[in-house]
Amino acid sequence: MPRISHFFGITVTMYFNDHEPAHFHASYAGEEVRVGISDLQPLSGSVPRRAWALLLEWAALYRLQLRDNWERARVGEPLRPIDPLD
Repeated sequence: MPRISHFFGITVTMYFNDHEPAHFHASYAGEEVRVGISDLQPLSGSVPRRAWALLLEWAALYRLQLRDNWERARVGEPLRPIDPLD
């Protein structure tokens, strides 16, 4: 599963040819959440509240890049790194 970003201990990844709906995975401190790209709502799992807040801030900033990576992953193209949250 390619890592597309990492910040404040949060690792964001995306599978190639994953199932709909469009989403990404994020892990922090041994916990994982799947997040829908269209509405930034959790699809499964959870991370601690502080990590969730940082993840949402990041995803809102980079939603277009997340969507682009989703489309790239669906057709097996290399994913592009996304800047971390500063």
